[in-house]
Amino acid sequence: MIHQKKGRITVDELLEFLTISQKNLEIQFKKIVGLTPLKYIKLFRFWHLMKAYESNKIDFNQALELSLSTSYAKFDETVDIAVRLGVDPRHADQMVRGTVVLPNGLGKEVKVLVFAKGEKEKEALDAGADFIANDEIVEKIKGGWFGFDRAIATPDMMGTVGKLGRVLGPRGLMPNAKTGTVTFEVARAIEELKAGKIDFRVEKAGIVHAPVGKASFGVEKLVENVKAFVLKVIALKPAASKGTYVQGITVSTTMGPGIKIDPVLIK
Repeated sequence: MIHQKKGRITVDELLEFLTISQKNLEIQFKKIVGLTPLKYIKLFRFWHLMKAYESNKIDFNQALELSLSTSYAKFDETVDIAVRLGVDPRHADQMVRGTVVLPNGLGKEVKVLVFAKGEKEKEALDAGADFIANDEIVEKIKGGWFGFDRAIATPDMMGTVGKLGRVLGPRGLMPNAKTGTVTFEVARAIEELKAGKIDFRVEKAGIVHAPVGKASFGVEKLVENVKAFVLKVIALKPAASKGTYVQGITVSTTMGPGIKIDPVLIK
């Protein structure tokens, strides 16, 4: 509460008054405009950039600059990419599935669980595995524990892993030889996952989705990750795919709108 003392106020009271006034201004602004001042500024900047690019085709750099300009969330938003392909995933010979190690990672710690025993268990721990799937861990998973992001298994442990298929499969945590997570090269697999290796698969609608980093990366690092992903998808073009393979590319932040990239500008 601010008290007037012979026409004067203390420094603390002045700071309190300024804080209250700022909050009141923000409340009034939101009532009139429908957005907080910060969100309004972000959207205005986005509109300004869109006007600058509307007469031109947008490339990776421009699209990511636009996308980051709309990032106003209080957390570090994830940047995602969606690539629409000219394939029909209902046909086995047009399936697109693969893995890629993003040059700048994903911007988050990846916790890895390894199903291994003997020397491979020691190798996994030395390589930085967060958990080894011993009997206690297996029982915890059966009970609903999923304190890890990715799982790796040596081929001789797939009997144990198979019993957890019903709980690991629906969550995308099942080790798979096609994505390199069923292997005796445990150390290499852990290193790749920790470095930002992602796996992807085309959906029924012919679209491939994947995270490519965080908004805090900045445009340059995100462009490197996006290019690595797109070039990998292009390299996996099925021989049975006819017509235009890459039909559209969109990038977006967690809370932001999708920004379309012209596929013609892919380099």
